[in-house]
Amino acid sequence: MPVFRHHPPHVTTITRFLPQGTQVTAHHHDVHQIVYAGRGVLTVTTDAGSWVAPATRAIWIPAGTVHEHRAHGDTDLHTVGVPVDTNPLGLDRPAVLAVGPLLRELIIAYSGPGSRRTAEARRLLAVLLDQLRHAPLQALHLPTPRDPRLAAVCAMLRADPADPRPLAGLGAAAGASERTLARLFRAELGMTFPQWRTQLRLHHALVLLTRDDPALSVTAIAHRCGWASASAFIDAFRRSFGHTPGAHRDLYGATAPGTAAARTRSRPPRSASPSATRS
Repeated sequence: MPVFRHHPPHVTTITRFLPQGTQVTAHHHDVHQIVYAGRGVLTVTTDAGSWVAPATRAIWIPAGTVHEHRAHGDTDLHTVGVPVDTNPLGLDRPAVLAVGPLLRELIIAYSGPGSRRTAEARRLLAVLLDQLRHAPLQALHLPTPRDPRLAAVCAMLRADPADPRPLAGLGAAAGASERTLARLFRAELGMTFPQWRTQLRLHHALVLLTRDDPALSVTAIAHRCGWASASAFIDAFRRSFGHTPGAHRDLYGATAPGTAAARTRSRPPRSASPSATRS
């Protein structure tokens, strides 16, 4: 799979197309950064965990945070650098933010080609940051466990989100009691076991919805992610993202009208690999 290196540290505002599976290797910036996938799904990973953002969400990355990206599905990536002395959210850790229609267009416009030094660009950024102040935080974070027993349980479920075993069964395989693991989930990850497992399954579902695979119906994705029925999956997805999995795929999936994948579907494959760049 293609792997992007890094732009020079000062290039933090850019728009680029990331093919399915692209990784942007670990790096950091001297300014804050807003990372937004106009199409596809993007995950950002740090030592503290991973954050996932479909096209209705953006990720705030504070200055100095070492992080890496991964594109799931062909992804239109937009990044916006924010001066280190400007922190409209008052956050010192990454976070997922809801992106409404106005904020979406502001991010796309500001990250596009053109100088960021003009009066018009400065006004655009000011409006963008004002909108960011009112963007609700979203619970789309999978924290990284530290305790080896908890890490073992999380690894089992990451390998197979559909694993139906209750916490007691997973604990037996990891060498820990149900009570101990329940305490560790709350103490280390800040959520209960059912909450963490639901977050994991939603992450996995977002990734599967980016794939252009006729075999991956909504029902198939529901079962592959561990929901007992398609209706249970649809209900959980709608409560988290405001629309159904089918609507999400139609709007933001690999073959949605206007996507990068749809635009390039008829083009002949290029023999050259993507050049090494930085994000």
